[in-house]
Amino acid sequence: MSFQVEGKVAVVTGGSSGIGLAAVEILVAEGAKVAWCGRDQVRLDNSKQYILEKFPSAQIYTQNCNVLDKHDVQQFAQTVHRELGNVDMLINNAGQGRVSSFEDTQDEDWMKEIELKYFSVLHPVRAFLDDLKRSEIGSITNVNSLLALQPEPHMIATSSARAALLNLTHSLAHEFNQFKVRVNSILLGMVESAQWKRRYANRSDQEQSWEEWTANIAKKRGIPMQRLGKPEEPARALVFLASPLASYTTGSTIDVSGGFNKHL
Repeated sequence: MSFQVEGKVAVVTGGSSGIGLAAVEILVAEGAKVAWCGRDQVRLDNSKQYILEKFPSAQIYTQNCNVLDKHDVQQFAQTVHRELGNVDMLINNAGQGRVSSFEDTQDEDWMKEIELKYFSVLHPVRAFLDDLKRSEIGSITNVNSLLALQPEPHMIATSSARAALLNLTHSLAHEFNQFKVRVNSILLGMVESAQWKRRYANRSDQEQSWEEWTANIAKKRGIPMQRLGKPEEPARALVFLASPLASYTTGSTIDVSGGFNKHL
């Protein structure tokens, strides 16, 4: 089944690796015109080369952009509009987690988490909202974490900031109904990433394969599917929510955690 995004324009923040790049690849494969940004120029260039090698005729645009810099994001939005046309779908993917308990989280660390989780979404939403209002399929999709509903004590600042983002997403969905712009999110569990690859390289048992090592982690953490997610799995959920296939869905979330959720 097609995602019905052929010829549409999508923007993915944090699109140069992992889930973001997987979403870019799906969108391009479906015939969408895609722009993505990132802060690491080398990684950004590599991601562009990767996409063009697989899809030589793809209509794409990449730009180095810090989503926490309002002016940077506004300039990115203006250039995307000029290069690809009116934006129909915005996928907010930038962000990372902080491992810390209450005792070792300083005031500035709390502020950094709030800034990252809020303004990595708020700046792109403000910059692209006029485009999305003009679109017939306007949508905003935020990458969030299961921590929003299932906090971890060793990630206290990130957990609370993720809960705030979930609330914000729901609020924006209701406010943007008047513009016919849908707003949804996905809740991530544990997904394969460069960080996990680095930990695997430093594993104590060098005889363990990647599959064995990650399955052991999943088992210890109590993930029912007994494995980590692959980037393309949450990416498919992201593209679905962003696409016209989810035309009657707003203010909602899709849990992509391999059954790790403990709530109803």
